[in-house]
Amino acid sequence: MLESVREEIPFALEEVPIDDDPALEATHRERIPVVTIDGDVAFSLFVHPDSLRRRLSAR
Repeated sequence: MLESVREEIPFALEEVPIDDDPALEATHRERIPVVTIDGDVAFSLFVHPDSLRRRLSAR
């Protein structure tokens, strides 16, 4: 879903594996996926495409 929105609204995408980072795993393990925009958590558990489009267009 992120890739399909990315085709419409280009944005940098960085996947960060949490397996190797105990702090990230403790913070996010039950909320995956976690999507941040400009360093702020924008979505967790579910990313709605229309909401993502709005958030990206607003920045």
